[in-house]
Amino acid sequence: MSTARGPAPPPRLRELDLLRFVAAVLVVLHHYVGRIGGWGVENHHNMPVLAQFAHFGNLGVDLFFLISGFVILMSAWGRGVGDFAVSRTVRIFPAYWFGVSLSLLVFFAIGQTPIPSHSPLVAYLPNMTMLQTGLHVSNLDVVYWTLWIELHFYAIIAFLVWRGITYERCVAFMVGWVLLAVFAQESAVPALFTVLMPDWAPYFVAGMAFYLIHRFGPNLLLWLITSGCWALAVDYRQASVNDLLAWPQVWDAAIAGGVTFCFLLMAMVATRQFEMVRWRGFTVLGALTYPLYLVHESIGRGLYELLRSHLGRWTLLLVSCTVALATAYLVQRFVEEPLQRWAKPKLKAGLTRLRRENLPPVRNQTTPRTTVEAAR
Repeated sequence: MSTARGPAPPPRLRELDLLRFVAAVLVVLHHYVGRIGGWGVENHHNMPVLAQFAHFGNLGVDLFFLISGFVILMSAWGRGVGDFAVSRTVRIFPAYWFGVSLSLLVFFAIGQTPIPSHSPLVAYLPNMTMLQTGLHVSNLDVVYWTLWIELHFYAIIAFLVWRGITYERCVAFMVGWVLLAVFAQESAVPALFTVLMPDWAPYFVAGMAFYLIHRFGPNLLLWLITSGCWALAVDYRQASVNDLLAWPQVWDAAIAGGVTFCFLLMAMVATRQFEMVRWRGFTVLGALTYPLYLVHESIGRGLYELLRSHLGRWTLLLVSCTVALATAYLVQRFVEEPLQRWAKPKLKAGLTRLRRENLPPVRNQTTPRTTVEAAR
């Protein structure tokens, strides 16, 4: 009897846990410092040094999308569409449902309705589906727009999963997506923009290419793909400045440098330059990242309205960050983990039954009557 076992699962990439947490902290500081100290170059004196740094903290989103391309391809490899859908559903919805509910409660607690087209109560149920943007319903929290982009990515990569993931198909998929996204920008057809996401496709595709480098080793083709995605990402980001973040003679250089740094970090992960990062605490930080991202804006908005007349700027920032981290831990420990343990086997059981019901019926292998009669 053979005692050979299947290949051991790959070791957890704790460097990605660390980078995900850093990206979340950048976004948190971007929102908190902007609210407490005020955005714009003229307000940087309100929270000196930190304000200049946090001004560009929205680049944490760029790092998130790069990591997502890497991690989603890694988790989808060797899976079918159903298994991929179950893993994503269990991963993203439990903490998200809590975050949406918390946002609604905070709106009621502080007596605000800042959503122009819908009241928070009307927007609540569409937001719970995570499909509110497609329904033209406002997000209860500003951070949810990135989740809609992630859902687009899942839908696109599900096609690759359905076809069966191989190295060759991945490369063809990535090159085709980037080229079609550029063509969509040229044509300016809204439907193509919606499907192909030309503004964000370079990040997801680069993340996928970095995973291929990590798994199979580097080669010129993959480096050309990542370099092209980097060039497109820098161009997009430099054109995306809004009035609140405009910083003449600084924005272009800072954005180009920030995007480049994100790509360099992922290149280091892909080429295993972070092998020394093995502290188990990074896994804990990685687990807190998603809940922290979901709840920080509600926490910050509520505490700002309740405490801004009682606390100084720096004290309010410290209190807000502390409460957001503590809430993220509680959500991860008492909401996310239990719901995932409860939902995952049930969804898998439903998927197994679906597959069983789709099997072709087995015909009875009986001797035809005419054959029996002829024998008689």
